[in-house]
Amino acid sequence: MPFFGSMRGKLINSIVFLMKKRSVRRGSAAVLFFLLLTFLVTVDIVPSKVNLQPGEVSRETVRSPRTVVFEDRIKTEEKRKQAAESIPPQYSKKDEVESAVLKDIGTVIQRVGAVQQEAGTEEERAGKIAGIVPFTLSESTRRVLSRPDPESLAALAREVNTLVSGAMNSKNGVTSENIGSVTGEINERLSGTGLPKEYINLGQGLVKHFLRPNTFLDEEKTRLLKMAARESVPPEMVTIRKEEKILEPGDVVTAEHMQKLEALGLSRGGVPWRAIIGNAMLIALLMMVVLFYLYQQNREIYTNAGLLYLLGIVVVVILAVARGILSIELTRSPEFGELLGYMVPMGAAGMLIAILIDSRLAVLVVSVTSLLLALMAGGQVNFGVVGLVGGITGVYSVSKLSQREDLAKAGFYTSAANVAAILVMGIISNSSPALVVGSAFFLGITNGILSSILTNGSLPYLENAFGITSSVRLLELSQPSNPLLKKLLTEAPGTYHHSILVGNLAEAAAEAVGGESLLVRVGAYYHDIGKIKRPYFFIENQLSNDNPHDKIAPTLSTLILTSHVRDGLELAKEHKLPQAIMKIIEQHHGSSLVTYFYHKARENGGDNINEDEFRYEGPKPQTKEAAIVMLADSVEAAVRSMQNRTHGRIEGLVRKIMKDKLLDGQLDECDLTFKDLEKIAQAFLKVLSGIFHSRVEYPDLTKEMERRKSRHGGINKQSAGRGSA
Repeated sequence: MPFFGSMRGKLINSIVFLMKKRSVRRGSAAVLFFLLLTFLVTVDIVPSKVNLQPGEVSRETVRSPRTVVFEDRIKTEEKRKQAAESIPPQYSKKDEVESAVLKDIGTVIQRVGAVQQEAGTEEERAGKIAGIVPFTLSESTRRVLSRPDPESLAALAREVNTLVSGAMNSKNGVTSENIGSVTGEINERLSGTGLPKEYINLGQGLVKHFLRPNTFLDEEKTRLLKMAARESVPPEMVTIRKEEKILEPGDVVTAEHMQKLEALGLSRGGVPWRAIIGNAMLIALLMMVVLFYLYQQNREIYTNAGLLYLLGIVVVVILAVARGILSIELTRSPEFGELLGYMVPMGAAGMLIAILIDSRLAVLVVSVTSLLLALMAGGQVNFGVVGLVGGITGVYSVSKLSQREDLAKAGFYTSAANVAAILVMGIISNSSPALVVGSAFFLGITNGILSSILTNGSLPYLENAFGITSSVRLLELSQPSNPLLKKLLTEAPGTYHHSILVGNLAEAAAEAVGGESLLVRVGAYYHDIGKIKRPYFFIENQLSNDNPHDKIAPTLSTLILTSHVRDGLELAKEHKLPQAIMKIIEQHHGSSLVTYFYHKARENGGDNINEDEFRYEGPKPQTKEAAIVMLADSVEAAVRSMQNRTHGRIEGLVRKIMKDKLLDGQLDECDLTFKDLEKIAQAFLKVLSGIFHSRVEYPDLTKEMERRKSRHGGINKQSAGRGSA
C-alpha cells in the first residue's frame, strides 16, 4: 500500500508539473474544445431507438422526430447499375491483323499461280499444290487448280481481298464472338461470284484458315465508361418530413424502412463511426483554419491563451444553445417547429467576439460557426445562411460603440437582417407565404433580441473572468455619474476639468495614429484621480494665492506630487478599474523630472542635489496609449499656464514639450514613431486652437446703453416736431 500511495503521489505531481507548462495547457484546451464541438455537432437529441431488422413485423407506430434529407442508397444503386449496364462492351481494332491476313492469303494464291506455270505432269503439279495449301483439298480440286488459269486465280485474289478487307474494316470488325458468322458470310458471297467451283473451294478454305479477329475487347475502357456512367447518376435524395409516419403496427420492415430509420438515427444499428469521424475531421480542419488565420494576421491574439479560451467558450455556448433550440418539438405546429433553427442567436457570437477580441476575427468565426450550425441541423443550409447574415450584422453593428444604448440598437439591426434573410430563404424554398412571413418576423425579431440579451448579460462576467477591458466597460466608466469621477469633480474640480481637456487632446491624438481612442479618453479621465487625496497641493485646485508648497521643502513637495500616482493606483484598485486604465495611471508620468522643485532645490542647496529624488517612480509608458496621455497631460498643463496664448507660441510650446520628453527617454519603451509624434502634435494644435481661440471683444455695456438712450431721444423729438406741424 505505501508503494501504491507513493506512485499515486508521483503521478499527481507529474500531472501538476505538466499542466504548469503553457504548451500543455493550450493543447489540453484545444482537445477539450474539439471534443465538445464534435459532441454538439454529432450527437442528436432523439426519441428512443427501435430494435427492428428487415423482415420483422413492427409492433408500434414510428414517426419522424424531425425533417431530414438523406440519400436513398438502394434506388441510387439501382439507377447506377442500369446506367453501367447500358454501356456496351468497348472494342479496339488492330490494323496490323488485317495486313497479316491479306498477306497470308495472297502468299498462298501467289504460290498456287507459280505452280500452275511450272513444267511437268498434272499429277506432279497437283501434288505440289497439296503441299502449298495449308488445308485439305479433294484430288479433283487439286487437279483443276494445277491447270494454268491466271484469270480465275486473279479474280479469286481480288474477291477474297475485297471481302476480307470489307469485313475487317466494318463497324464491329472481326471479333472472337462473330468470327464464325463473318466467315460464313464471306464464303456465301464467294459462292455467288461465278468463279469455278474449285477456285471457290480454295477461297473459302483460305478465308476459314487465315481469317482471325482484328477487334478485341478493351476491358479498361469498358470499365472506365461504366464507372463514368455510374458517377453521372446523381444520388437519389429523399426528404422525410417531421411527424411523417415511417412504420405502422403490422408493417413488414423492408430495406427502405431501415434506410429511413438509420437516416433519422432511430435504428439500433452500429455506431455511425463514419459520420462521427467525418464531423470530427471537419471540425479539426476549421479549428486549424481559424488558428492559422490568427497566426498570420493577429499574432497577439494567437499568443494570448486567455483570448483563445474565450473564443472557444463563445462558440461552444452558442452551439449548445443551438442544440437546445433544434431539439424543441412543437407537436401542435410541426411545420413552424421545423423553422426554429432560425432562432439560433448567432448575432451574440459576432457581438461578443467583436467587442471583446477583434471584429475581423468575429466575421471569420461567425462564418465557421454558421457552417457548423447547418451541419448540426442535418444539412439545412437555410439555417446556416440566416445565422451568417445575423452574425455578421451583429459584428458591424457593434464595431463603433459610442454609448451603452448602441448594444440595444445592435439587437434591432440584427433582427432586421434576420427577418430579411428568413424571407429570402422562404422564397427560395417555395414555402407557404403565410408561414414564411410569420416565421420571418417572429423568429427573426426573437433572434435579434435574444442575441442582444445574451451579449449584455454575459459581457460583465466574461470581462471579469478574462481581464478584458471592452468598449462597453469603458463607456460605463466615462459617464460623469461614475462615483469616482463625481468624487474627483467635488473634491478636486480643477483636476477634473484638467482631465476632461486631457481626454479631448488624447482622444484626437489616438485617432490620428490609430490607437484605441476610447481607452485613451477614459484613461485620461482617471489618470490624476490620486490627487483626490491631497487636492490643494496641486495648483489647478488652489483657489487663492496661498500655496502650501511655499512652506515646505522642495523634496517634500516632490514627494507629495509624485505620490499621486501611487494614490491613484490604490483608488483604482479600490474601485476595480480595468487593468488597462491602471497602467495608464501608473505610466502617465513615466520617470519624468519634477523640474520646478528640482531647480528650486538646486537654488537652495547647491549642485549636490540627487536628481533621482526629484523623478517619478515610473515605469515609462509601455504603450502608445499611455504615451499619448503623458504628452497630452504635459501639454494641457503647460498651455493653461501661458499668459499670451497665440497660435505660434502654443505650437512652439507643444513641440518643445514633446522634444523634451523624447530627449529625456520617456518615449523609449513605447511603439510611437517620429511620424506618429508629428501627427500627435498636429492633433494637439487642432484641439488647442478650438479651446483657446481668440474671442470677439464686445463693447462696454454702459456705453451701449447711453447710445441707445440718445438714439431713442432723437426719435422722440422728431415725432414731436411732426405732431406740432
